[in-house]
Amino acid sequence: MANKEEKPEGKESSWKDLIYNPRTGEFLGRTASSWALIFLFYLVFYGFLAGMFTLTVWVMLQTLDDYTPKYRDRVSSPGLMIRPRYLDVIVNRSDPQQYKKYVQDLEDFLLDYNDTVQEQNVQCPEGQYFLQDDPEEKKVCQFKRSQLRQCSGLADTNFGYSEGQPCVLIKMNRIIGLKPRGQPYINCMAKRETLLEMQYFPTEGHIDKMYFPYYGKKAHTKYVQPLVAVKLQLLEQDYNTTLTIECKVEGSDLRNNDERDKFLGRIAFRVHVTK
Repeated sequence: MANKEEKPEGKESSWKDLIYNPRTGEFLGRTASSWALIFLFYLVFYGFLAGMFTLTVWVMLQTLDDYTPKYRDRVSSPGLMIRPRYLDVIVNRSDPQQYKKYVQDLEDFLLDYNDTVQEQNVQCPEGQYFLQDDPEEKKVCQFKRSQLRQCSGLADTNFGYSEGQPCVLIKMNRIIGLKPRGQPYINCMAKRETLLEMQYFPTEGHIDKMYFPYYGKKAHTKYVQPLVAVKLQLLEQDYNTTLTIECKVEGSDLRNNDERDKFLGRIAFRVHVTK
């Protein structure tokens, strides 16, 4: 029998050589020195990118102020919001369970306005801005819930809902540095031909200047917005009818007629009261 022809030395190869070739010392087609150079290149390359990113972020942070946003041109006038936080207030005055959610929402919201809490703040002079330059943590002017009188929830814990004359609280959104000119006040009207009687607390829906300016969440940690309570004095003929109420901030340079933003300086909500 003829002997099998032997393969020349060094010509044998298999798929294992693609992973590691013992003759050349290559791993996945590269020698150890080649892998080391590639690793060093990417280490330097990504290290440079990380350094550039870190430097860019650091430079940007040097331009920021912890207490005041760098750009504040998105909103120049505040929007209005109401409490309870429902744009449709449906009340059955003879069913406490039905209007309980409104009463509870008002009570929870007014916790920060309790007289015992507000007495820890400063009693500011009326009619002038409360400007503060030095301290990082700004002082806060008192706004006691007792100022809301019949809508404070103190004498009447149901905020008028049990008698079919519900209270609604109105507040302006916070804008850092805002100092409204004039004498801002809240004015509400029912969208119908006949007038709807309303009571305002404080008197005439006045918003005093002493609650401005606001210095931001970090500096003004205990700040509370001034409130205006509106008590809707509904009569028998006003029941079983959906009333649309629109409230605006008047008497100042604050905008309230921007058709592109229905909440800028105004707010509209609906009230439906039944016996």
